[in-house]
Amino acid sequence: MVGPLFDDPGGFDRETLAARLRDLAAEHIYIGGSSWKYEGWLGQIYRRERYLSRGRFSKRVFEAECLREYAETFPAVCGDFAFYQFPTDDFWRALFLKTPQGFQFALKVPEQITCKVFPAHARYGPQAGRENEAFLDSHMLREMFLRPLWPYREKTAVLIFEFGAFGKRSFEDLGAFLDRLDPFLAALPPHFRYAVEIRNPDFLEKDYFACLRGHRVAHVYNAWSRMPELRRQMAIPDSATADFLVCRALLRQGRVYEEAVETFAPYSSVQDPNLPARESMRVLIGRAREQKQFLFLFVNNRLEGNAPMTILSVVEP
Repeated sequence: MVGPLFDDPGGFDRETLAARLRDLAAEHIYIGGSSWKYEGWLGQIYRRERYLSRGRFSKRVFEAECLREYAETFPAVCGDFAFYQFPTDDFWRALFLKTPQGFQFALKVPEQITCKVFPAHARYGPQAGRENEAFLDSHMLREMFLRPLWPYREKTAVLIFEFGAFGKRSFEDLGAFLDRLDPFLAALPPHFRYAVEIRNPDFLEKDYFACLRGHRVAHVYNAWSRMPELRRQMAIPDSATADFLVCRALLRQGRVYEEAVETFAPYSSVQDPNLPARESMRVLIGRAREQKQFLFLFVNNRLEGNAPMTILSVVEP
């Protein structure tokens, strides 16, 4: 007797999702999740039987190998992991070998480059609460991040500079931030796509967009707790600052990250549908198709509770 294709008796139409995403990728519209190691996706994106060790599900095997199966459905993923480290050559080699030709990674640049003042948190050790001397250090970026990525540039869709919300200690105003950002962007090697994600709503001004446009760097349309909703960011004149588009749907406006984790983990189902965010993503897909632009769109579990189901709802005809 042949067993069910998926563990969940309710079913999840993975094949339809994969086919729809392949069609969109053929139009240079790449859609995926923020990371991929979620046991809550077993029975949807992942088959439990692929991760057994001595007859039992192995978390170790799952985390080491599930990217291969993820890539059977999704054509792209956002690598949030890179925010916390400068990966080694061996790490990059193993990572990229697990995905097929044409698969695309969006990678967050390490916070050692984008953090102005390290948070007063235990994980930062002696750096906690201190100014970051390597903030926007273009030499460090080139040597420790871009150079190791060079062999894999065909699979590197875009590099994202994610800036947390700056307080007055970091920058008095937008102008002070741009005084640092502009020469940094000017020094970037032209061999990769770049995008900037900010968490200061008051920075969404014409000078910010002009700075990015001058260096052909994309603004990341980001759904975040204190940022304007996606539709409002998309409506800002000249907010499309490059010849490609980037969007990260992360959180419902007003909801903090910790609350989303507590509410939605283990991310096995949609618990709070965000219809405005879904519609905004559909509009962005339509814009990219109409203008024949590359679009890199990533959905986080913490937006609604389960990224695959959110994505399926967005790409359904």
